[in-house]
This record gives sequence, C-alpha cells and structure tokens, in this order.
Amino acid sequence: MRQLFLSTVFAGVSVALSPMAHAAEGERVRVTGEIIDTWCYFSGVMGGPDAVVGSAHHTCALWCSAGGIPVGLLGEDGEVYMVLKIGADDGSASGDTQLTLASHEIVADGLLYQRDGLNYIVVEEVVADNDITNLNHEDYGPVPPFAIPNPNK
Repeated sequence: MRQLFLSTVFAGVSVALSPMAHAAEGERVRVTGEIIDTWCYFSGVMGGPDAVVGSAHHTCALWCSAGGIPVGLLGEDGEVYMVLKIGADDGSASGDTQLTLASHEIVADGLLYQRDGLNYIVVEEVVADNDITNLNHEDYGPVPPFAIPNPNK
C-alpha cells in the first residue's frame, strides 16, 4: 500500500512539474526594434501603426508606461514582443522603469516565449540603445491631428 501511495505521489509530482518545465523553456533571440506603448499600438485609439511609434508618440508612451501599461518591442520584422522583464529588474515591464527606453530603438538579447500566438520576451540585456531613431513628429506633430477629438462630430 505504501509503495502504491509513493508511486501515485511521484506520478502526480511528475505531471505537475512537467508543465512548469515546459513553460520554463525559452528560445535565445536577439531582436532589434522599438520599445512601444502596447495599449495605443493594439487599440488604435491614437491612430494607425505609423502614428503610435517614434517621436510622434513619445509623450503618450511615457504617460502609458508611467501608468502601468505594459511595454512591447516592435521588431524590425513587424512582430510585437510583449516585454516581461528587462535585465535584473523584476518590475521593469511597466511603470517608471521604462521611461528611459520609451520609443527608443534597441537591440535586445533575451529569451523568447510563445504561447497562444503571442510573443513574450525576457530581455536579459539591452545590447544597444540607439535612442529615438524614428523621427516622425514632422509628419504627425507631437500629437497626431486625428487623435484630437473633433467637437463638430
């Protein structure tokens, strides 16, 4: 009876731990892209994808990050990676810790996790910080004109 109990416990522990082992596997990647405000990028509230990146969206990206909106990394390949963590800072995926990287083009080295069609990245190191390279405020202004409510509508 004791052997059956131990076998059952061992089997249960093995089954319980197998998803954790699977979830802990990540693929080493190096991604070049822009740190983005995920709310505006995905919701379209401030306009299309070209208007919610770069210098035209920098101020909003700062406000969203300070307000706790998770940041993402928009890769050169067009893929969006939800940033779970940057470096050794456990709280770095949102809040004031991202104010220094908002709208910056970076080269991130880290671990990629994919689940349900979403990309998640744990950035172990920011290999390069190229500052804001997408200077699109000349096209869109500091706030895109279509993001300002029209009282006549």
